[in-house]
Amino acid sequence: MSSFPPERQTASQLVQALAARQIGALEACDAAIARIEARDPQVNAVVVRNFERAREQARAADAALARGERHPLLGLPMTVKESFNVAGLPTTWGFEFARSLPPAAQDAVAVCRLKAAGAVILGKTNLALGLGDYESNNPVYGRTLHPLDAGRTPGGSSGGSAAALAAGMVSLELGSDVGGSIRVPAHFCGVCGHKPTHGLLPVRGHDFPGGYQAAPDILSVIGPMARSAGDLELALDVLAGPDGDEARAFQLALPRARHAGARGLRVLALGEHPSARTSAQVRHAVDEVSRNLAAAGARVERASALLPDLAAIQGDYVSILRTITTRGGPNPPPSIPAHEWLRLLDRRMSLQRDWQRLFESFDVVIAPVFGTTAFAHMDAPDWAHTTLNIDGEPTFYRDQLAWSGLATLAGLPATVVPVGKTVQQLPVGLQIIGPRFEDRTPLAVARWLQQDAGS
Repeated sequence: MSSFPPERQTASQLVQALAARQIGALEACDAAIARIEARDPQVNAVVVRNFERAREQARAADAALARGERHPLLGLPMTVKESFNVAGLPTTWGFEFARSLPPAAQDAVAVCRLKAAGAVILGKTNLALGLGDYESNNPVYGRTLHPLDAGRTPGGSSGGSAAALAAGMVSLELGSDVGGSIRVPAHFCGVCGHKPTHGLLPVRGHDFPGGYQAAPDILSVIGPMARSAGDLELALDVLAGPDGDEARAFQLALPRARHAGARGLRVLALGEHPSARTSAQVRHAVDEVSRNLAAAGARVERASALLPDLAAIQGDYVSILRTITTRGGPNPPPSIPAHEWLRLLDRRMSLQRDWQRLFESFDVVIAPVFGTTAFAHMDAPDWAHTTLNIDGEPTFYRDQLAWSGLATLAGLPATVVPVGKTVQQLPVGLQIIGPRFEDRTPLAVARWLQQDAGS
């Protein structure tokens, strides 16, 4: 074995080491498998394993490296969320009925792009049942535990993804997000995640089990997760771009980050939301980051008349989210009238214009991801009645969607980065929200914040 320690490296560092032949792809693959086998029994994150085929992919990567080929992820071992189709592997979304379904016949487009870039797919990670909870627990695979505290949730729905990263099993993951499913687990587990601009990454192949082909909706996205903010941009460059017929007509050209450093950065920092209680520890993280950015030369403001109505955002977001997530379900609520749906779309368009005006005066908005840190496990939370205790006050579980909807309703990019820990040593992450299709700006800010935090 090489003395190179892959479990402590970022994805970018590991790719560079592979290209320099400091470590072989098969060696890196076997080392990742060994870590999964050693650590996952205590976490239950990597629930679908693809080890033999991964070794075949690694051998092919070693041959390509020996020929002098270089690709962005060549030889990098990684996992993907269970909800993505991977040829030959099950896709259940945690539903009992899907156990008997045949394996996927082909890869999701995002998985194809990862493989084309040279990634070695070790398997798939656990998730919330139907992608609909802050717990990653389901009847097919069971519950994923937080790597730092087994009594707490790693978040959901991409909880297995975040747990695998936090436990050092892999350095790169692929998740999805409509209600904070990338961002909340990243915050809870102390890793990084990027919810891209809506429509930037292809969702084809991230399908409800059984082969039902749903039309893309106006909220859902897929995106990368990693231990390093820099690796999110590495993965974004691999994953982003038009799909299908659109690829023949459109070419991706994302703008550069607005600033090369914190000096001159215009920041709006939010610590409170009218629709969601936020703990003192999370608000303290916003205050601390605000002070650090200001000390580095950023202009930080804590309020602005340009900020859209947050309570109105939450109301429209929940209405659209409920309609999308109950589509095709066994007991859907009464359908909303078509004209009401169109009015929601009209208000969403108006909101996008409001955000555009705000981002003429600010470069990013920094905000909490969730009102508290990782909480104790709950059995079958009831979204209508379940509450969380935040600083001694009960608050509805469902209200925490408000911090996710801030970016999701308008389709804005949002990058989560760990910025510290509480006195209980639980990670705290914040989300950096940027203008539509300017994903590189919040990604750059996340990278600076992680460097400052020494993460």
